[in-house]
Amino acid sequence: MTDAILSAPFDGWLAPLGEVPDEAFATELLGGGVALDPLEGTVRAPCNGVIAVVAATGHSVTLRHQNGADILIHIGIDTVVLRGSGFERVVAVGDRVASGDVLLRFDLDQVGRNARSLLTPLVVLGEDFEVEAFAVDRRVSAGEPIGVFRPRGDRSDRPAGPVVPDHLCRLRIPLLHGIHARPAARIAATLKPFEAQVTIQGNGGEANARSVTALLKLDLRHGTEIAIAGSGSDAVLAVEALAASIASGLADEAAARGDGFESSDVVSDRELRTHPDAGAVTADRHRIAGIRAAPGGAEGVAFRLRSEDRLVPELGHGVDAEHLVLETAIEALRQRLAKQPGNEIAEAHLAICEDPELRKAMDDQLASGLSAAAAARAALRAEAAALRSSGNAILAERAADLLDVERQLIGLILGEVASTVEQPDGAIVIAEDVLPSQFVSLDPARLAAIVTAGGGATSHVAILAASRGVPMIVACGDAILDVADGTVVVVAPVRAEVLVDPQPAALAAFRADMSAADQRARAEAASAQEDCITRDGRRIGVFANCGSVDDARRAAINGAEGCGLLRTEFLFLGRTTPPTREEQAATYAAVGAALAGRPIIVRTLDAGSDKPLAYLPTPVEENPALGARGIRLSLSRPEVLAEQFEAIITGLAADQRRIMLPMVTDLAELRAAKAILRDVEARVGAENPTELGIMIETPSAALLAEKMAEEADFLSIGSNDLTQYVLAADRQNPLLTAMADPLHPAVLRLFAQAAKGARAHGRWIGVCGGVASDPAATAILVGLGIDELSVSPPAVPAVKSAVRRLVAAGCEPLAAAALDATSASEVRNLVEEHFHAFAL
Repeated sequence: MTDAILSAPFDGWLAPLGEVPDEAFATELLGGGVALDPLEGTVRAPCNGVIAVVAATGHSVTLRHQNGADILIHIGIDTVVLRGSGFERVVAVGDRVASGDVLLRFDLDQVGRNARSLLTPLVVLGEDFEVEAFAVDRRVSAGEPIGVFRPRGDRSDRPAGPVVPDHLCRLRIPLLHGIHARPAARIAATLKPFEAQVTIQGNGGEANARSVTALLKLDLRHGTEIAIAGSGSDAVLAVEALAASIASGLADEAAARGDGFESSDVVSDRELRTHPDAGAVTADRHRIAGIRAAPGGAEGVAFRLRSEDRLVPELGHGVDAEHLVLETAIEALRQRLAKQPGNEIAEAHLAICEDPELRKAMDDQLASGLSAAAAARAALRAEAAALRSSGNAILAERAADLLDVERQLIGLILGEVASTVEQPDGAIVIAEDVLPSQFVSLDPARLAAIVTAGGGATSHVAILAASRGVPMIVACGDAILDVADGTVVVVAPVRAEVLVDPQPAALAAFRADMSAADQRARAEAASAQEDCITRDGRRIGVFANCGSVDDARRAAINGAEGCGLLRTEFLFLGRTTPPTREEQAATYAAVGAALAGRPIIVRTLDAGSDKPLAYLPTPVEENPALGARGIRLSLSRPEVLAEQFEAIITGLAADQRRIMLPMVTDLAELRAAKAILRDVEARVGAENPTELGIMIETPSAALLAEKMAEEADFLSIGSNDLTQYVLAADRQNPLLTAMADPLHPAVLRLFAQAAKGARAHGRWIGVCGGVASDPAATAILVGLGIDELSVSPPAVPAVKSAVRRLVAAGCEPLAAAALDATSASEVRNLVEEHFHAFAL
């Protein structure tokens, strides 16, 4: 095939690719090419082709030439953090363009002020093509030829066409954030029992379904239609199992974390919204805006965490010898990570270690003569660069995991060096980004907060920081890196801002706010173990939602009167075989010991929908949230339910255990489950029947609450699911986040109906969904007749304090007004206007 011409996409200064201030481009890890410093904001096609990718943020575009080459134009460096600000997309995927056609426009001044560099790589991706640039270091005009590209070597051994699969299935991605690292890792895990070759097609591309990085590069987002294709003897089973798993949402994000929190237990979606000025220095030079990744405020001194790459030998001592070194390191890391079941970050890193595409990329680097360490670094950094240039902010955040695996592998190859970070007391750690392994090396006693120039609110370090109570602000831009070590820095507790060397008045205001909050928290903690009684004598139980033994310990320390919801999914998820009865019983016993005899309400397995189990495959469902989940799935596998009942009975004392059934819709389900429970009790010789309650998560259960209360020993409202079903607002859909508000009058009316039904038969009723953890909602819940609140462990002291300030009789008019409201915002205004009056 003849040479193809590359033309300048805009007026600018032509430079060698090696001058780009980004190693992945400069070292041609992504492919050969040139760089241009733009003098205008209109980007044109450098050759004829078809648009293959347009970044959602508008900062890059890739077109495919007729010879198969993919040409990437990436405007500036680190411009993805601008999140589309200053960019305009002109073309769409699939558009056919001619050389010189306009592809993108951007505000040269705005992007230039906020980007790390405007130097723009023009790269022919991959190793299959070579680029020959004409003379560089000169000014060029748009449309002027600047080089040629051509296929590299013989391509005759490539497959002539696609392989016809033995089985194929189509569906749409239901996950809120699409296929990012955690779901991709679970896709690979789902396929482990099968031999079939499975691919996923979508967004105009195709990827090996066992390769996390290949899946990430497809950029499969919420609602994207995909095709799963399989070839081999067990292709039908493999494809159907994977389709069922993806259609069911792969796994609940909170459950996958293994921390026992619902998403609403940690940081609300409203708290995670992007600051409108993120990454910009405000008019006040002492304030830098970012994005809140973990809640809280802190005052301390700046401490720059610098990541220096270890020097590695470039050339190896033969392919076979270096391959053995690399495989030994990968296996050592794999074994280390495999010892952390339920640890989401370890699972993601383990999937990277087992990624067949990455292993092949490393082997290719070894074959070129590189050492084991250099091969690992080259392959992992190339994949990280591809994710960063994808235009998808969530995928860009996953690049840190690849770099963390690189760091760990090189440590194993060269000999791990103990990394002790000498932090000052009250350190506000400042870095370009922080890797998970770096986070765990920080001294928690001296760590006040973390602030990063890049990163994202859904990164693994953000999850770690939130779970450890470390305030964190990300995406502050390069301005934060100019803060000198030792400078007084404040992380604002409300707005996602960093105050640098704050003025005395600002510092005094911050300290006053933090002092008041600290005194309030201390007072709440000091009284957390006391009974929770309103000012007019009504007893309200405050229990904790738990998803692990550690949660139970935290709950007891924070004053919880017991566990109002023990999520048992953490025992069943993330594995290829179900837990044994003995394993379950031992875990329940450990939870019971952590709570020192306090009551525990164990929710039976709530799998299906967004929490599928690989070893309990279910048919692909158009709408899994309305399908075989919760008690429906358990009753379809009565042997699994019976075994869980037996484990609960043998693991917990009779006076401590309660059992609760999820997703009940009518009496028949309750009766069927109760019959299985009584049979198990008779078989194991249980002396006293176990209290059996139900969760009110469906409108039918709320409307039938009075009938349900005739036979259920108690009722507990699961506000998260009930809200989504009442308002027809999928809680995983980011466009509906604000709509899915449990304080909507329609939802509260079902709360009231359920409470009335419970009272008719002398049953108690609780709330165990996210709304129970909101102290602002306490007055309305008490006014509706709720007897028990089950909250996240950290929220126990604050909720108990809120209850003690209430006059229960005064809450009833507030609840009545809320039921007569017309919107959730109206209810929240009522709470804000009247809460203090009712608390007096």
